Amino acid sequence: MDRSTKFLFLISFLIIFLGAYLLWYGLKPSSESIIQAPTLTPTQIIQPETNGQALGKTSQAIEDTLVVVTKVVDGDTIEIGEGQIIRLIGIDTPETGDPRRPVGCFGKEASHETKRLLLGKQVYLEKDISDTDKYKRLLKYVYLPVEGGQMLFVNDYLIREGFALALTYPPDVKYSEQFLEAQRQAREAKRGLWGS
Repeated sequence: MDRSTKFLFLISFLIIFLGAYLLWYGLKPSSESIIQAPTLTPTQIIQPETNGQALGKTSQAIEDTLVVVTKVVDGDTIEIGEGQIIRLIGIDTPETGDPRRPVGCFGKEASHETKRLLLGKQVYLEKDISDTDKYKRLLKYVYLPVEGGQMLFVNDYLIREGFALALTYPPDVKYSEQFLEAQRQAREAKRGLWGS
C-alpha cells in the first residue's frame, strides 16, 4: 500500500466512524423525551395548536364503510381486516421496519403515535386518484372519528405534530398544499422530528 492509499483509507474510516457516531449518539432522540411525552386521547389531540386543520370531513364525504385497524406496520402504514395493507397518502415517517435500513430519527415515536391513535380503532378511508402503490399497498387518507361527530384527519395530524414529513407523489395531490402548510407549522414550532 502506498502512502496516498493509506491516507484515503484512513480518511474513509474516519468519515464512516464519525457518521456512525452521529447517527447513534447525536441524532437519536433521548429516552427522556419519550418518557415525558404525554399520552393523549383523540379528543385532546384537537387543540388550538393544530388550528383545527387536522379536523376532517364528516363521514358522508368519505367512504361509507368503517374499517378496523388490526396492525400498525410503522408510522405511515397500517393493516386492516384480513391483511390489507394501507399506506397513508401524502406523508412519510422515518423508517422502523425495513431490515435494510437503520431505524430513522424519530421513527419509533412516529410508529408509536400511529399505533396509539389507530390500533384496534375504527377508521374511515378516503381515496385520491391511485388505488395502490408499486408495492400493491392501498393508498388512502385516514380519518378517526372522535367525540362530537368530528373526524381527526390522521395524515394531516401526523405531519402537523411533527411525526411525519409531507411527501406527495402525483397524481395523489388532493391535500398537498394543506400538508405543506402543516409541515411548515410543525417545523416553525419545532414539533416532533423538527425538534430532535
